[in-house]
Amino acid sequence: MNLEQARFNMIEQQIRTWEVLDPVVLDLLHQVPREEFVPAAYRGLAFADLEIPLGHGQSMLSPKLEARMLQALGLRKTDTVLEIGTGSGYMTALLANLAQHVYSVEIIQELSQGAAQKLAAHGIANVTLEVGDGAHSWDAGNYDVIVLTGSLPLLPADFQARLKPGGRLLAVVGEAPAMEAMLVTCVSPGVYHRTTLFETSIPALANAPQPQRFHF
Repeated sequence: MNLEQARFNMIEQQIRTWEVLDPVVLDLLHQVPREEFVPAAYRGLAFADLEIPLGHGQSMLSPKLEARMLQALGLRKTDTVLEIGTGSGYMTALLANLAQHVYSVEIIQELSQGAAQKLAAHGIANVTLEVGDGAHSWDAGNYDVIVLTGSLPLLPADFQARLKPGGRLLAVVGEAPAMEAMLVTCVSPGVYHRTTLFETSIPALANAPQPQRFHF
């Protein structure tokens, strides 16, 4: 398998055609070797337009979705990031290359340990990995950027309340098959602007808060 040709094809045929044109993001996708964050059994599918199983009922997002999320967040080198759902560590690596520091929470200890090994192997040190349930008000800090790598049926207010002024939160909200990628910006303390970016459908975040349902 010609890895560089496959990477080039992924970027040109999947990612550019899905309106990801930010040169910083595109360059980063060339630099960070996605194939080294994919389970060995699926290495040949590292650049395919699909979600790759990670075990434990978890999966990597498709390459074009990862890229579109990065572009929408507009990360800066001064940003402190909270990622809910470390998974393979690939998205963590992309975020870390663009931000000052990434705090990433993963509910599956084995996945967090695997991600730690991969990140260390690539010299990515501006990351703090934690094992825990990030779906429920993880720590009390405030962040410039919050990214949720699993979907939620609704977006709890306490997530956006963790944004610093000017901060951005990206989450996929809704229930299959009707989900939307949403960007929330903290305009000023307590004031938020929500923008729907695109429609998609991804697996749910573990232990995602559920809406109140009426039973008759």
